[in-house]
Amino acid sequence: MIPHDPADPRVEVEPAEEAGIIDQNPDSGLTLQTPVAARSPLQLVWSRLRRDTTAMVSVAVILLVILAALAAPLIASWIGHGPDEQFRDDGLTEFGTPVGPNGQFLLGTDNLGRDVLVRLVYGAQVSLIVAFAATLGALGIGTIVGLVAGFLRGWVDTVLTWLMDTTLSLPQLLFAISLVALVGPSLGTTVVVIVLFSWAPIARVVRGQVLSLREREFVEAARSLGASNWRIMRVDVLPNLLVPILVYGTLLIPQAIVFEATLSFLGLGVLPPTATWGNMLSIASQGSLYTIAPWLVIFPSAALLAVTLAFNLLGDSIRDALDPRQTLFAGRRRLARKRAARRAAKAEARA
Repeated sequence: MIPHDPADPRVEVEPAEEAGIIDQNPDSGLTLQTPVAARSPLQLVWSRLRRDTTAMVSVAVILLVILAALAAPLIASWIGHGPDEQFRDDGLTEFGTPVGPNGQFLLGTDNLGRDVLVRLVYGAQVSLIVAFAATLGALGIGTIVGLVAGFLRGWVDTVLTWLMDTTLSLPQLLFAISLVALVGPSLGTTVVVIVLFSWAPIARVVRGQVLSLREREFVEAARSLGASNWRIMRVDVLPNLLVPILVYGTLLIPQAIVFEATLSFLGLGVLPPTATWGNMLSIASQGSLYTIAPWLVIFPSAALLAVTLAFNLLGDSIRDALDPRQTLFAGRRRLARKRAARRAAKAEARA
């Protein structure tokens, strides 16, 4: 039986107290035997994320925003205000300016007397729909293009690489404004525009990973057994790309949210009266309305900042958790702390 390496992070040694095995005679020279619990890669990742306070706070913020978006109709029904309902009498002052936060309007009203809180949660729906739809589309296109280019090489790689470089060289915002102005702003157009400018970086990352994977032993073994290129890409190479794809996806979601907010702010995204965080900020900028109603900027900006920051921090945490070197160092530090605790307990027992 080959003894396990105590510095290997893939195994977790239980403390003696938890295992129920305690050396009653430290001077006897007997070796304390402790059971070894093997952990899968998924368990290793979850164990590291669970100990990461930043990751847990980010997950809590993301779940809170998702729940608020899903419960937007319930929130509107509970408050009694619709997202497009105008309260000219109660929601505006005698001078026609928005009303600040109060008991009836918890986050105040906008220039038309609409409830900012209700529009904020409905805006979360649009932002999340655009972000997830655009991310899935970009991940799908980028993964397929990068996989084919990196594995087949030759003229296929040359053409697809040229297409990636051309897409990356385009000025994204100016080209997006021109395209939206030509087609017309809508929710579907916004998703398509974001996908058009998001797949190329993913394809570059996937292509680089595939270039190294195609030379590995398991790919050569599959070729020697007569497997086709398409089967090797689908069965052997693609599962090894899930980690970078997952990490890049979590980092792409906040970019899509910000891009949608930018287009809506410029009036080229989702059309009013549909509430989005971008057009809420656009309303606040009209006629410098934010100078007399700062809540029109504070709350949408805070929501936008919280969501994008949470997704970015979560993506960084997932990347660190999936990094074998980070896991190795974390496992060694954890084992060192356990050994120090055992030595301290033995020293107290001898005293």
